[in-house]
Amino acid sequence: MRPAHIALAALVAAVWGVNFVVIEIGLDHFPPLLFSALRFLVAALPAVFLVGRPKVAWKLIVGVGLVLGVAKFGLLFTGMDLGAPAGLSSLVLQVQAVFTALFAFAALGERPGRVKLAGMAVALAGIGVAAVDEGGSGPLVGFALVIAAAACWGVSNVLTRKAAPPDALNFMVWVSTVPVLPLLALSLLLEGPERDLAALRGLDWTGAGVIVYVAWITTVFGFGAWGWLLRRHPASSVAPFSLLVPVFGMSSAALFLGEGVSPLRWCAAALLVGGVALTSFQRKAVEAPEARVPVPTPTPSGGATR
Repeated sequence: MRPAHIALAALVAAVWGVNFVVIEIGLDHFPPLLFSALRFLVAALPAVFLVGRPKVAWKLIVGVGLVLGVAKFGLLFTGMDLGAPAGLSSLVLQVQAVFTALFAFAALGERPGRVKLAGMAVALAGIGVAAVDEGGSGPLVGFALVIAAAACWGVSNVLTRKAAPPDALNFMVWVSTVPVLPLLALSLLLEGPERDLAALRGLDWTGAGVIVYVAWITTVFGFGAWGWLLRRHPASSVAPFSLLVPVFGMSSAALFLGEGVSPLRWCAAALLVGGVALTSFQRKAVEAPEARVPVPTPTPSGGATR
């Protein structure tokens, strides 16, 4: 890869890592389900009018939109709202690679090899260490919801593999149109219209900036840049940069939010990153973080979501 392309890949990883800090800030301005709905609304508009017609079947767009947009992001934002730290969330969410391998085996018959099974075991050990650390310092409910979000991400990865979109950005923009109304309905039902209206009436420049970052910078720019790199380089060259996401996530959370990183958390990070590396890089697909979606094509492929 050229130095400029390496810099771009690292920039995308940084954007996705810092995104967890931005989410934490956004949760001070919006209820989690409303926040997630606004994220997808702004990501879809006006981009949906610029990317062309969808290139895969609507049933798969709707399926991924519901599982990824409603379930995964609804659980992630709610888990962080209930106390899961931004840095830890950026790390734990990477266990989606394990869930993806398990669901791909169950649904697609993709039998994992010994190396991949070893990687899954190492990553799960990292989750166990992280749970012990979080149990001693914070609420386990939020931690559990982030793991559930990772499981939903795994399901959406398998659906995306089945869809095999030829254009990752086009696919993600159309997927972003699906969760808006379900998330708004859930927000009105669970968070209440009074809380939603208060958040919208209190919208300030910080809140607007957060929405722009998670929608346009993380999703539109992140997807576009990652897909551009994957069209020009082998997946094996681009994929390792995704492992920088929890590094940027934990570092930015420590820097901007003052989150401490205990020795146990460093141990969990080493196990998770190492396990995910073994799990992920045994197939010709790359998965990128706050949205990591494998996109099989005749050439090296991949995608991202955050």
